[in-house]
Amino acid sequence: MNVHLPLIAILIALGYFGLKLSRVPTWLVVVLVLGGFYLADTFVAPAIDSGTKTGVSVVNGTTK
Repeated sequence: MNVHLPLIAILIALGYFGLKLSRVPTWLVVVLVLGGFYLADTFVAPAIDSGTKTGVSVVNGTTK
């Protein structure tokens, strides 16, 4: 028996329990998510993408 669950349902469930367990204010999460969507459509997006990739590679220790 296979159960097919859409990704958005899993993300909503993880977000709900993450908010409940970490006790982060809901307004802060909303501001961060909306701010991310607004920044993704600006000229700053390539810099954010590059910085994120560089930061991940530094943390993972995969820099050359």
